[in-house]
Amino acid sequence: MSTVTWDDSIRRFLEKAASSDPTPGGGSAAALAAALGTAMTAMAAHLSQGEKYADAQLEINAALNEMSRLSTACEALLASDISAFDGYMRALKLPKQEEAERSFRHEAIHNATIASIEVPLRLMEVCGAALQSTLSIASCTNAHVISDLGIGALLLEAAAQSALLTVEINLAALKDEGIKAHYAAKRTALIAEIEQLKNRTLAVVRDRI
Repeated sequence: MSTVTWDDSIRRFLEKAASSDPTPGGGSAAALAAALGTAMTAMAAHLSQGEKYADAQLEINAALNEMSRLSTACEALLASDISAFDGYMRALKLPKQEEAERSFRHEAIHNATIASIEVPLRLMEVCGAALQSTLSIASCTNAHVISDLGIGALLLEAAAQSALLTVEINLAALKDEGIKAHYAAKRTALIAEIEQLKNRTLAVVRDRI
């Protein structure tokens, strides 16, 4: 199991991600990218304080609180991604000689696959919430850091698109067609909303550059 944590250096995370260890993998990288996106929005909000921004202070402070909450969620999801992968690998290694063992292993793999779908879906939800908050302050933040806010939006969409790939590869392994259809519909709705929010945010950003 990977020992990478949120408190590791950037260098150590990159070294572990580039190693032959399967974790941290793409899901963890997506969580980190999402957190960087929230950080860029938070920076833009922090630099939009004072009398000049008094009319928008409620929205700006709300965005700051939201970015803090969502960054914490990204930290938890990075750990959850590693845990979900490790759980799936443990399920694959379960014995399968006897019928009872095969049945137990099948159920364990199913549950681990569900976990491996739900974690990146939650990350997509986090990205959507962060983009909604980013859009809400795009027109009123400090113009000197509007490009940074736009970069935050791009990072959030990239994280969501990355999480989408993780959802899709695990959906392909899911045997229950009803559950598969449920998660497929959810991922389609989420990514459509995320792309729209990113596009709307960048339109404001480019208009202010």
